[in-house]
Amino acid sequence: MDINIALLPGDGIGPEIIAEATKVLDRTAAKFGHRIRYTEALVGAAAIDATGNPYPDTTHCICREADAVLFGAIGDPKYDNNPKAKVRPEQGLLRMRKALGLFANLRPVTVYEPLVDRSPLKADVVRGTDFICVRELTSGIYFGRQGRDRHDTRAYDTCTYTIDEIEQVLRVAFRLAGTRRRHLTVVDKANVLETSRMWRETAQRTACEYPDVTVDFMFVDNAAMQIIRRPTDFDVIVTENMFGDILSDEASEITGSIGMGPSSSLGDGTRGLYEPIHGSAPDIAGQDIINPIACILSAAMMFRYSFHLAAEADAIESAVDKALADGWRTADIAKPGETVVGTRKMGQVIRDNI
Repeated sequence: MDINIALLPGDGIGPEIIAEATKVLDRTAAKFGHRIRYTEALVGAAAIDATGNPYPDTTHCICREADAVLFGAIGDPKYDNNPKAKVRPEQGLLRMRKALGLFANLRPVTVYEPLVDRSPLKADVVRGTDFICVRELTSGIYFGRQGRDRHDTRAYDTCTYTIDEIEQVLRVAFRLAGTRRRHLTVVDKANVLETSRMWRETAQRTACEYPDVTVDFMFVDNAAMQIIRRPTDFDVIVTENMFGDILSDEASEITGSIGMGPSSSLGDGTRGLYEPIHGSAPDIAGQDIINPIACILSAAMMFRYSFHLAAEADAIESAVDKALADGWRTADIAKPGETVVGTRKMGQVIRDNI
């Protein structure tokens, strides 16, 4: 297969982790007889510095013409620390998702047995945790009307959803649950919010089309608690944009490090955006200490969801499993006394396992 990938290293540690993920992709492609062509483009603070735009038109054209997008990280302190900044790196990511029609964000939460004691929770609570958060990406409060009154004493952010927007992400979640343990948890705040009541009504109606999937409903505050109390009970969680943003970050800590968390953002077509869930960590950029596994596992998700190449995805995931089982650790997942390796060495170990 010929594969065209838009490569967006972004800011901070982005270029380092992208470098390791592309090497793993190349090794996998060579093993299975594929050819990969990369086209690099600017996004985030790097794009603002070069063009004044966090998601330039040239970058959008490259992404639109690619088969999939592999993205590193976004963010820079010179914008983060300026609340008056009119252009921010994160706007580039929001625009990219919207412009490419990527409305469903998938974040796997997997506790690896060799790292079970790295979790902040007890090992007997998290052992066997394996669920996916499906977050609606292109609507809700992040995209609603926002502003302040003319006296600058009142601010507002508006959360709005349509039935179509809710249905399309629910269908992604139902189909995904059908390939796993057939259990879907819909998270909302239907006892308070009108948008949540529409979410729940739409989910109840859509569930009739998927009789093989068991559906339950949970208020978001309870969900936040149950993810900590009994994470192994969950299979697929689906929710709206802001709730999903918060819950998936909370859930990522169960694994022991945010450096272990991959993600994919999908739409109606096969093109997807694949990225680690962590930020740009500019304070440690360029020091060869960041964990590349989240980005490498995101590349595995690319094979699985954009190209339907399960064997290739399995090969990468198995290579990561073996690296961890053999005791290889970056600083974020190491215990005192364990040997710590850098970004490049961890990437090499995983490549060698493929």
